[in-house]
Amino acid sequence: MKHVTRWAAAVMPAAMASLGCQLAHAQSSVTLYGVADESVRYLTNVNKAGDSSIGLGPGGLAQSRWGLKGVEDLGGGWSTFFKLENRFNINSGQSDPTLPFFNEAQVGVRSNAYGQVILGRQYNVMIEGVTVGGYGSNWWIPYDFSFQPEVTMTGGIWTSNQVQYQARYNGFTFAAGYAFGGNAGNSYGSQIGAAAAYRPAGGPFSVGGAYQESKDSVNGAAAKAWTFGGSYTWNLTRFSAGYIVNQNDAGFSNFANGPFSAAALAALKYTDFSRRRMIMGGITQQVGNVWHFAANIWRTLQDGKTAKQDGSAWQYQLVADYNLSSHTDVYLEGDYAQYRGGLIGAQLQGVNGVALGQKSTQLGLMAGLRHQF
Repeated sequence: MKHVTRWAAAVMPAAMASLGCQLAHAQSSVTLYGVADESVRYLTNVNKAGDSSIGLGPGGLAQSRWGLKGVEDLGGGWSTFFKLENRFNINSGQSDPTLPFFNEAQVGVRSNAYGQVILGRQYNVMIEGVTVGGYGSNWWIPYDFSFQPEVTMTGGIWTSNQVQYQARYNGFTFAAGYAFGGNAGNSYGSQIGAAAAYRPAGGPFSVGGAYQESKDSVNGAAAKAWTFGGSYTWNLTRFSAGYIVNQNDAGFSNFANGPFSAAALAALKYTDFSRRRMIMGGITQQVGNVWHFAANIWRTLQDGKTAKQDGSAWQYQLVADYNLSSHTDVYLEGDYAQYRGGLIGAQLQGVNGVALGQKSTQLGLMAGLRHQF
C-alpha cells in the first residue's frame, strides 16, 4: 500500500500538469454579431387595383438580424464551432413569422488541412455556389436578399436537417451537402447537392457552379436546379454574369426542409412552372474606400405546366452606397420590373420581397441606413 501511495504521489502531479498543458491549448470564443438595416421604400402596383405604397421597409437591402457564433481550438489544427442566427423586423422588433426563430442553427468541426463538416440548418449548396463563385449581385452588401432575384432561384437560401462538407485548396472551393428527409423507407423530403468554384489568391477573376436536387416531402417528386457563372475585376470595376435553371416535376409542391411551406410555395407560384431560366449580369464600380455603385439586370423565362402559366420577366436595379464608417453606410436603391404571363404575381424580387408584382410593371425606390456589428 505504501508503494502505491508513493507511486500516486509521484505520478499524479505530473499527470495534472500534463492535463493542464492540454487544456491550455483549448481556447474558445463566442461572438455576438448582426446587421441593423432600415429603409423607406416606395413601391407601385402592390395590389390588383394598382395602388402604390410608401413606408418603412422590413429591413432595407439586408434584412436585420443578430446572431451568436463561437469556436473552440482543439489543437493540432482542429476546432469546433457553432452558429445561431435570427432574422427580425426592425420596425416591430418581432422575428420573421414566416421563418424559424433561428434561421441558421448549426454546429461543426473544422480542420486546417481537411476542411469542415457542418450539421444543422444552414445555406444550401446552390447559394454557396453563387456566393463563392462570385457572381451574385451587390457582392459587398451583407445578406442582400431584399431585391436579389437570383436568391429565389437558388431555392430559398436555407435547408434544414443538412450535413455539408466544405473544403478549400489552392484557390479551389468545394461543397457537398445532403439533407435528410426524415421519412422511413424512402428519401422523400431529402436534398442533395454540390458546388465548386475557383478563385486564385489575388487573382482578378472567379468562376463557379452548383447542382441541387430536392425531393417532395409527400410524393418524392423532384425539383432540380443548377447554375454557373463568374466575375472579373479590373482595377476597381467588377463585371459579373451567371445562369440559373430550375426544373420541377409535375408533382412537386412540398419541401419541408426548405424555408417555404407548401402554402407559401403555391402562393409564390413556385409550383406553376416546369422550368425557369434566368440570365443575370452586373457591373459594380468602387470609388475610393467609401463609394459603391452598381447596375444589375435579370432576364427570366418560364415554361409553365400549362401554356397559360408561361411567362417572362425583365428586372433592373441601380444602387449607390456610401460608407459613413467601417460599420455604417447609407444607400439609395431603385428597381424596375416588367412581368409577363405566368410571372405576374410570382416572387422574383428576392426572399424579402416586400410585395409581389400585381401588375405587368413594378417600380421600387429605397433609401436606407445600415449598421453592422
